[in-house]
Amino acid sequence: METPTRLGLLELWEQARGLHPLDRALAMAGAAFPDAPREALAELSAGERDAVLLELRRAAFGARMPGYADCPRCGQRLEFTLDAERVRLQAALPHTAGRTVRLESGLAFRLPTSRDLARVAGEGGPEAAARRLADLCRVEAADDGGAADWPDAVLAEVEAAMAEADPQADVELDFDCAVCGHPWRVPFDVAGYVWEEIESRAGRLLVEVHALARAYGWTERDILALSDARRAAYLELAGA
Repeated sequence: METPTRLGLLELWEQARGLHPLDRALAMAGAAFPDAPREALAELSAGERDAVLLELRRAAFGARMPGYADCPRCGQRLEFTLDAERVRLQAALPHTAGRTVRLESGLAFRLPTSRDLARVAGEGGPEAAARRLADLCRVEAADDGGAADWPDAVLAEVEAAMAEADPQADVELDFDCAVCGHPWRVPFDVAGYVWEEIESRAGRLLVEVHALARAYGWTERDILALSDARRAAYLELAGA
């Protein structure tokens, strides 16, 4: 796996900023494995992809992951810090791609990939998307362009089996409000979190490049090649 340079982060931000979130996640995974064909990355399970993104995040920004959540009852903002190593539940290299899960009923399903998620993104709501995803991932079923009429109990069993086989794809965070005591659970969007950090870092780099280029006439590449300490020292001298 490669760790993007500062210039690489800016190039990734430029490339991915206008993409659909699923394509953006693949672009970030591609930055970690630049030699991997995009088709291969698209066939990773959702959990494998997110494990890659967490490893990319750790390598680029460190293991400490700060964040916040607003209590749905009283609105109080709670700040928290996650450890990238503890959040990463799977290896950052493919191990589950193509793996199937089999229910007691005999039905078999492969784990969903980014390609599958893209195909259900336009479905009319989470339930319709889940049914369509089950239809796409059923191993012995041909894709007939429509979702099967899955009973709720079977659909719940499929979702539970997939979550057990690909745990990184279904990370949830538990909170207890320090003000009103309300407990709640929210899904953790790994790709969204990593992208927000890349976007924030790119914004800061652009400001620094602008200030130093105006002050000294240096090129973007020369400024980004400076260490963080030297760049900060020059910014202070330039009064930026």
